[in-house]
Amino acid sequence: MRPLFLLFNLVACSLLALPAHGERPNVILFLVDDMGWIDSTPYGSQYYETPNIMRLANQSMRFTDAYAVPLCSPTRATILSGQYSARHGVTSASGHLPARSADASRYPEKASPTAKFIYPTSKNFLDPQLIVLPEVLRSAGYRTGHFGKWHMGIAPQHRPDQHGFETTWFCVPDPGPPSYFSPYGVTQEGNAGGRQKVGTITDGPEGEYITDRLTDEAVRFIKTHRNEPFYLNLCQYAVHGPWGHKTSYTETFADKTDPRGKQKNPIMASMLKSVDESLGRVLDTLDELGLTDNTLFVFYSDNGGNTHSRTYDDRKLANVGPGHPQYDAIQDWRKWAGGEPPTNNSPLREGKGRIYEGGQRVPLMVRWPGRVEPGTTSDAVVGPIDLYPTILEATATERPEGHVLDGLSLLPVLEQTGDLNRNALFTWFPHLIPAVSVRAGDYKLIRRWEPHSSYPEVRELYDLSDDIGETNNLASKMPEKVAELEALIDAFIVDTDAVTPLPNPAYQPQAARAALNREPTWGLVPKSCEIEVLDDAIRITGAGRTPFLGTAQVRLSGPLTMRLRTRSSAGGRAKVQWKTIDQEAFPESGQTVEFDLPNGNEWHETKIDVPLEGRSGTVRLYLPANDSVVDVQLIEFAGKSDQTKAWDFAGDR
Repeated sequence: MRPLFLLFNLVACSLLALPAHGERPNVILFLVDDMGWIDSTPYGSQYYETPNIMRLANQSMRFTDAYAVPLCSPTRATILSGQYSARHGVTSASGHLPARSADASRYPEKASPTAKFIYPTSKNFLDPQLIVLPEVLRSAGYRTGHFGKWHMGIAPQHRPDQHGFETTWFCVPDPGPPSYFSPYGVTQEGNAGGRQKVGTITDGPEGEYITDRLTDEAVRFIKTHRNEPFYLNLCQYAVHGPWGHKTSYTETFADKTDPRGKQKNPIMASMLKSVDESLGRVLDTLDELGLTDNTLFVFYSDNGGNTHSRTYDDRKLANVGPGHPQYDAIQDWRKWAGGEPPTNNSPLREGKGRIYEGGQRVPLMVRWPGRVEPGTTSDAVVGPIDLYPTILEATATERPEGHVLDGLSLLPVLEQTGDLNRNALFTWFPHLIPAVSVRAGDYKLIRRWEPHSSYPEVRELYDLSDDIGETNNLASKMPEKVAELEALIDAFIVDTDAVTPLPNPAYQPQAARAALNREPTWGLVPKSCEIEVLDDAIRITGAGRTPFLGTAQVRLSGPLTMRLRTRSSAGGRAKVQWKTIDQEAFPESGQTVEFDLPNGNEWHETKIDVPLEGRSGTVRLYLPANDSVVDVQLIEFAGKSDQTKAWDFAGDR
């Protein structure tokens, strides 16, 4: 717990800074989950229908170059702390996992001799020692409320009511909602007698939609505190998985065509329509209560649009049947979305979970009547670190002593009285495809610690003024610019005391080379089969009755999605089998999914839902390698919070 004298000083400083009550604006943060930069009308979508977002844009300053961290928890922690994720330590979307002890190492206990670096782990909670924004505002006389997704700690001491929010409606764990429809009580992987969600979430009438319920709770909070200054955190679960949607809305988008030919998922369109309606209801409430002119309203997203999750093809339905935990979800997605990903971020590159623009450039609009000119735009480079100092200045609240703020107040930009005194904005992301990026002016540099099979260049430099899609790497042509931006990154790492990847003292280059030459599977152990290395794949040849590849390196929380890219002239029946870290042996039955491996001489992709409950221990992939050889280019497992484990044999060797 924070010492009492610090809280007393915080209260005293805040109260001394307060102007008269009538001059203190209310503050509303309307945060959408996984909403991409171009997922609304004012940002260029011609498929999604968002009239209320357009209405807000016409009343706001719309930022074209606003950033988030590529995953949700780091962005949320950064908003509330005003600090870069490198400083506060929440660097990945792991806030739904049990917290490690405060003195636990940020590095894994063991590292393979074939791994050149040891990558740090993320904190699983927002540190209670941080003086976060709602605490400061509450000490200054604001009523504070959090409604919706939290994802910054599941232990009682890490929940929103322990971070300055006096009114809450949330559940834990919560990478996504427990369900989009009431009753909300049981986890998606649970069933009768399953693990219960905890928090302040309560069930509504059967079939109630959680986006609507969140809006009800937020409107109730506004009405309750209409005569007091308030800070409202309205954090929508949409448009995150499990992708619950109103089918009556979805039907209206099923036959709609995007003139750009990019966005075409009616489920996502339906969910965004519900989010748009929620926004409209909140705006209407402010109008009805006469609060619009005295409310600073911020519309934002926590990361770029999801371009990779939950895509299904016809083969997936062959792997499950009625009664299977994912049968209904697969049928629903197949019916409405087919093989489409949730969204398309074009012209931006990639999406959520990647450090390219599609993963971190997001919509941001700010409305404050009388202070922000309606219908304006800004190309200022801004990020989640900036909301804390902006709101403090807007509410004339003293900055807390002893708390570092990395962000800058946006008021000079919002009021068009000046520019930001910023030379660079950083994104720290040592996970998935580990990297750090810096945006300085029109230039963006991505720096990796080591090459990846899909991203072989460890330095990527882009001029975003004429290459927003990050297609032309200028690093080799502009070494001086690279050196300049590298120096900024080096200073950033020192300033934030970032927990950086470390050289692996157990690394054995000869072991790594041997693993590449003799067993290029990096933890995939062949049983009853042999592995041959090809130029762009590995070849599996059966040498026993039931050939399979086994691995204990997946270690992801289920349910999982497995993606394969294979080539087999005969094809045949394949199977994935698993046991969890809590199981000593494979069960005699169950915990397997069978599927057909396509035949032919072309490469085929197969995606399989693996209804694993808990955390995977050992996974076996049985292949029909006795009938004909099976060539494998890719084996990828994706788990909760978009964490992945992949073997990509088509990469540069």
